[in-house]
Amino acid sequence: MTFEDVIGQEEVRERLLQMVREDRLPHAIMLCGPSGVGKLAIAVAFGSYLLGEDNAMVRKLEHPDLHFTYPTIKLSSMGSDHKPTSDDFAQEWHELLMRGPYFSIDQWLTAIGAENQQAIITAGESDSLVRKLSLKSSQGGYKVSIVWLPERMNIECANKLLKLIEEPPRQTVFLMVCEEPDKLLETIRSRVQRIDVKRISSESIERALVEQRGIDEQHAHRIARLANGSWLKALQELQVGSENEQFLDLFIMLMRLAYQRKVKDLRRWSETMAAFGREKQRRFLTFFLRMLRENFMYNFGQHELLYMTQQEEDFSKNFARFINEANILSMYDLANRAMRDIGQNANAKIVFFDFALQMIVLLIQK
Repeated sequence: MTFEDVIGQEEVRERLLQMVREDRLPHAIMLCGPSGVGKLAIAVAFGSYLLGEDNAMVRKLEHPDLHFTYPTIKLSSMGSDHKPTSDDFAQEWHELLMRGPYFSIDQWLTAIGAENQQAIITAGESDSLVRKLSLKSSQGGYKVSIVWLPERMNIECANKLLKLIEEPPRQTVFLMVCEEPDKLLETIRSRVQRIDVKRISSESIERALVEQRGIDEQHAHRIARLANGSWLKALQELQVGSENEQFLDLFIMLMRLAYQRKVKDLRRWSETMAAFGREKQRRFLTFFLRMLRENFMYNFGQHELLYMTQQEEDFSKNFARFINEANILSMYDLANRAMRDIGQNANAKIVFFDFALQMIVLLIQK
């Protein structure tokens, strides 16, 4: 896996390579940015570069000096005293990564059968990493440790990793891939060199869609705008029956039932929402917020500022007028409050039924 597999991000690539050329490579780098912008792809490509891209083991991501750390869950088959480590899920990780370095935590949780479990990085993982990195490099060069989503470390693991970063084994490079750096210990953040990975340019996404996926230029242009700098979102838009299409159907259903004041049907809608996992519920609310913004903007007739699929735009032609100055802020507050309640493990049926009932009142405000 090389930098050719990374979509855009030429600036980050050049910065990393320049560190090597100038012999000032830090022992710990943290790549920060939103999901889907290619942080893991960059880390794997750079780790492969340090270990030798021409090495067959590197190309297969099976090099003995390349170590991956990622969130895991505890399976029912594991003993009560067992602390899950990345090694327990090495096969699932390798299979997912070899299909492509662009995937979300939700896709990873699905791959390991996590259902509604919260994946974390345990103290057992840090103990395992200490043992691995204490060994000499098998090839006499670098040892590369890629830590995906270090913000999911529990406190015991974070403290042990801090000691490892403070006194790193010889020729060891830590590459952390982080989406929520504020959740990390300040002592860890202060000991790594942070590189912010920006959203991918629309031009880079559009070009990759045409060259890698064979999409026609017009379709690629619309998808690239919708992707908002995320290759993951671009890929989701390509999938037939994607989650966004399901969310659009739920959004339309909510608005129509609320407008018609069909309380019994709204209760059934809320039960449908409650059946989803909490991460999916939060993703729907994020989609809801985007649709509010797009429909509000639609009223101004500035179509170059819109980021909607054709299906979304077709619905908005007649619906947009219901989202206006009188209710847009209240709807935003309502969705954000629901997202907060879901994050705090509130009863989802109650949250979404209340959400739906309040939409009845907000939709009639002009």
